[in-house]
Amino acid sequence: MAFAWWPCLILALLSSLAAPGFPRSPSRPLGKRSLLEGVVNGIEVYSTKISCKVTSRFAHNVVTTRAVNRADTAKEVSFDVELPKTAFVTNFTLTIDGVTYPGNVKEKEVAKKQYEKAVSQGKTAGLVKASGRKLEKFTVSVNVAAGSKVTFELTYEELLKRHKGKYEMYLKVQPKQLVKHFEIEADIYEPQGISTLDAEASFITNDLLGSALTKSFSGKKGHVSFKPSMDQQRSCPTCTDSLLNGNFIITYDVNRESPANVQIVNGYFVHFFAPQGLPVVPKSVVFVIDISGSMHGRKMEQTKDALLKILDDMKELDYLNFILFSGDVTTWKDDLVQATPENIQEARIFVKNIHDQGMTNINDGLMRAINMLNKAREEQRVPERSTSIVIMLTDGDANIGESRPEKIQENVRNAIGGKFPLYNLGFGNNLNYNFLESMALENHGLARRIYEDSDANLQLQGFYEEVATPLLTSVELEYPENAIQDLTQNAYQHFYDGSEIVVAGRLLDEDMNNFKADVKGHGATNDLTFTEEVDMKEMEKALKEQDYIFGNYIERLWAYLTIEQLLEKRKNAHGEEKENLTAQALDLSLKYHFVTPLTSMVVTKPEDNEDQTAIADKPGEASYQPPQTPYYYVDGDPHFIIQVPQKDDAICFNIDEEPGTVLRLIQDPITGLTVNGQIIGEKGGNSDSKTRKTYFGKLGIANAHMDFRMEVTPEKIILGNGAAQSTLSWLDTVTITQDGLSVTINRKKNMVVSFGDGVTFVVVLHQVWKKHPVHQDFLGFYVVDSHRMSAQTHGLLGQFFHPFDFKVSDIHRGSDPTKPDATMVVKNHRLTVTRGSQKDYRKDVSFGTKVACWFVHNNGEGLIDGVHSNYIIPELF
Repeated sequence: MAFAWWPCLILALLSSLAAPGFPRSPSRPLGKRSLLEGVVNGIEVYSTKISCKVTSRFAHNVVTTRAVNRADTAKEVSFDVELPKTAFVTNFTLTIDGVTYPGNVKEKEVAKKQYEKAVSQGKTAGLVKASGRKLEKFTVSVNVAAGSKVTFELTYEELLKRHKGKYEMYLKVQPKQLVKHFEIEADIYEPQGISTLDAEASFITNDLLGSALTKSFSGKKGHVSFKPSMDQQRSCPTCTDSLLNGNFIITYDVNRESPANVQIVNGYFVHFFAPQGLPVVPKSVVFVIDISGSMHGRKMEQTKDALLKILDDMKELDYLNFILFSGDVTTWKDDLVQATPENIQEARIFVKNIHDQGMTNINDGLMRAINMLNKAREEQRVPERSTSIVIMLTDGDANIGESRPEKIQENVRNAIGGKFPLYNLGFGNNLNYNFLESMALENHGLARRIYEDSDANLQLQGFYEEVATPLLTSVELEYPENAIQDLTQNAYQHFYDGSEIVVAGRLLDEDMNNFKADVKGHGATNDLTFTEEVDMKEMEKALKEQDYIFGNYIERLWAYLTIEQLLEKRKNAHGEEKENLTAQALDLSLKYHFVTPLTSMVVTKPEDNEDQTAIADKPGEASYQPPQTPYYYVDGDPHFIIQVPQKDDAICFNIDEEPGTVLRLIQDPITGLTVNGQIIGEKGGNSDSKTRKTYFGKLGIANAHMDFRMEVTPEKIILGNGAAQSTLSWLDTVTITQDGLSVTINRKKNMVVSFGDGVTFVVVLHQVWKKHPVHQDFLGFYVVDSHRMSAQTHGLLGQFFHPFDFKVSDIHRGSDPTKPDATMVVKNHRLTVTRGSQKDYRKDVSFGTKVACWFVHNNGEGLIDGVHSNYIIPELF
């Protein structure tokens, strides 16, 4: 398994989604193992070192792995490291036989063209683009000659954010083998002084940990070292496998004698603010909960579990209410109520009785909540010195009432009027996360993704705990006029207990003698001003601890924070404003060598007089597809797409058959589910098989155990349940639920069919111009969740629900110069495949999203079990 490392990861209100638990490591391609998996096929990993330097919360991390090829032939080796989503890669170098090949950060489009040129010429290339809950993966593969040594060195940086009163460094240790020199070193320097420092491991006994681990702190410096010997790594005295498999966590905090701390180095300053011991500001919180049909089952149960736990944690001076939205909007109470023991008990009964139903009316749910909070403030029903918060949870797109995202955003923005924050929690992946994030950001809140895992209730509780204890509202950080420039964000609606506000900027006059910073805010009982004065000469003396400080760290911290905030603002900007924000963020990314969403890192290594090019991208949260949840679909001509999560890649093939042919797509004898599709052709019946296009014009979805069947055409949907039958139109927007089944039709767009918890299909409607001389309306079929289907599932799509592997090699120029060919080994067959792409229309039925895939020719021969004619059946049911 891969060695995944994310030191210096702090989960905080302003960071990306933070939730307990760690993703499973994906398996490796056949014949190619991670460098961190030890001796495989003659490759010996003899050293892995992770060095982390933290100076004033800014972390500079270097991962170095060394290996040698002991085999007598060249071998391909892969280097994998998982990084925090909040980090920016700043450097990557490859050293082979003493020659170093550096990485260069370039504008994304420039890097992409360089990469595509290498691919089109058939040269070895690796595209790095994977994202998980808290992590994104950096992977580079190289060919190592016999007897050669290779060193990989990856550097990345991030600003640690304070979360629940401490900074945390997570290290996921998972080499799964013995490494001769295995070492983790963390050096921490905090000018305020370190108050606590601890380290623990989930994978090793305290007896063994004690001798492998050293930790110490004194004054401003802290140190943690983990150096397990080969014997300490063994899972048993005679074993060759390693027990290093789990989480290594370092936590620390700093002294808080003063609520604020200012540091100035080389003309840049940083101001940390985290007061303690203040009384909590009472809050009015309205929970806006999606109870549409798609929340059926585990999602709803987890939401209720979380709400019950949150009710236990409500403070008696708080006010609350629940608003539930489906097709309609219902409220627990007409107005906000105080969180007295009696009201909390009544609220618990209400929550326990929540059940799912109907559609998704986001607009009316949010407007009801905002109007309720505004009314309570106007009528003085809540304390004058209190704050208001809206927390919405949804798992889908608006599909009834006002369903245009831009109009909902406008309504919400006008109603809130900047008075309080909106937090949007997006459950799962079948939603418009960009919309949720954009709406939250422009209302001083943030969006989080809640992952559909067993701990979803804990993720919800964890988020609430972050905003449960406001200590100050309307916080402003002020500095001497005409003395600073390029200031990062310095006004915040709330300061929450256990967090920290960080502001950075540049000094106009580096020869100032004194620097003064004020923080003003409204507390629970009065208004407060905190003042910090800095003697510049004293500061200069204090920060000469060069052995613990890396370079111009405050300048880099300022650049990191500025880029992060420019990218946030950019999400809601348009036109010229967006262009300006993009240009500023790009300029800083290139200047400071950061891999951000606007840049990529390109590594080029000469090999046999040809380039070997790899490109590292920073993936975006909104485009995330979880690696643990593969998807399969058939759309278009008909193009079958099989996503293979272990490879972060896809395989595709076409089936060329006569119109009228019915194909078996899925058959599961255990669950009783079957899906079959009938092919239609073009108008006028073009008979030339070389140019003829065919599509799915009819789908049959059935569940024998439920005596249920559904016939879907581009004109209508016929539902049959036993002898009863009903017909629905694509002009409807409706959700039908019964025990273990949910069917949602989104008008003229798509239909979502869910059987219980763990089987979800989407049928996409493609409509063409009615008078088009050739094309007809047709359907696309998508499997977005199949984890509850049995191991006996088969069919053209169903056979791929079980894990399988493939290996691609010998990428070379094909007959089409824009689409290289390659050799694929899959299911013991050696095939010639072609790099291409197909469209995924789940989110956007008009234009779709490109999915890159390896195309298998001849009706999928060699990839599918048997031959395609085996899947032809006489009728739809």
